[in-house]
Amino acid sequence: MQAENRPYVSWELMNDFLTDAFVGYGVPRPDAAICADVLLESDRRGIESHGCNRFKPIYIDRIVNGTLLPETNLEVVRETPTTIVADAHDGMGMVASHRVMTQLIEKAKTYGMAGGAIRNSTHFGIAGYWATMASNEGMIGLVGTNARPSIAPTFGVENMLGTNPLTFALPTDEDFPFCIDCATSIVQRGKIEYYAREGKPTPAGMVVADDGSELTDSRQILEMLVDGTAALAPLGGGPGDEMCGYKGYGYATVVEILSAALAGGEFMKALSGVAEDGSRQMYHLGHFFFVVDPEAFCGRETFRKVAGDICRALRASKKAPGYDRIYTAGEKEWLVWQERKDKGVPVGEAVQREIIEVRDRLGLPYHFPFEG
Repeated sequence: MQAENRPYVSWELMNDFLTDAFVGYGVPRPDAAICADVLLESDRRGIESHGCNRFKPIYIDRIVNGTLLPETNLEVVRETPTTIVADAHDGMGMVASHRVMTQLIEKAKTYGMAGGAIRNSTHFGIAGYWATMASNEGMIGLVGTNARPSIAPTFGVENMLGTNPLTFALPTDEDFPFCIDCATSIVQRGKIEYYAREGKPTPAGMVVADDGSELTDSRQILEMLVDGTAALAPLGGGPGDEMCGYKGYGYATVVEILSAALAGGEFMKALSGVAEDGSRQMYHLGHFFFVVDPEAFCGRETFRKVAGDICRALRASKKAPGYDRIYTAGEKEWLVWQERKDKGVPVGEAVQREIIEVRDRLGLPYHFPFEG
């Protein structure tokens, strides 16, 4: 975390600005509040690749270029007592996901478990936001989404699969849930976007060109991912199977199938955002969500206690030489929040410029600490 080198903006100020900015670009205010909270939750957890860093390039710019609709007309195309299939019609993925996940949680409280899927959606922020909606209610959340092609299959160099996170949030009796939220590639596209914006190289071994060579120039990588001449290595590594990259490749495929097939949506190359003639087109992403209520099994309190005991045992186990601490998933993010909750969100120079640009374009009455 590099917060000590960057100015902080209070959570309240940034939330108000993001909400008003989304409204300024046509997002209804209740929906804008959801979008702002999802972005800021990333920064609260220290996942800066998906926080304010993505506000303009992934959301505002796409609204402007017509590949993301500011109003979300969610259509429920099929529903049972325990399931929902919805069509987001190219609206805000964060809004569509919030509506579906809210309904699934209520269904799970009644029937013990529930599942849903969304087609024709757009980027929905960190998958962990939706999984922890369930854990905050004492339930288990399982969430996944497909994305623009980025990952090459094992023994391949063509980007075919998205970074496709497979995310779990499990309630515990501690101050934070066990939440594993990560891509099925070694590095996600958003992290490379973050490296590029900060002028940093991408570590070697994470990206392969179509001639088999490794790439480290972050801006070049982003361009080559779009034109299909570079691909991310699956979790474990590639292009061969010496480092067991077939595991990440397999899980990425599971997420791709569930994200597309459960909702009857599109997949892989159809999600590129680029039409055959090279023009921009809608992304048509798919998401899936499952909620399980432990009350229907052993009871919520028993589940929370056992989950907490397992996490505590892991952290108390023998440390490797040179290391004095073991973490469980979700703990580091909680520690980041303890550090930042009274300080605010750290904002780098690139994001500062984008915030000022959006503010001035909309004529919003905001002044930020980094302006002096």
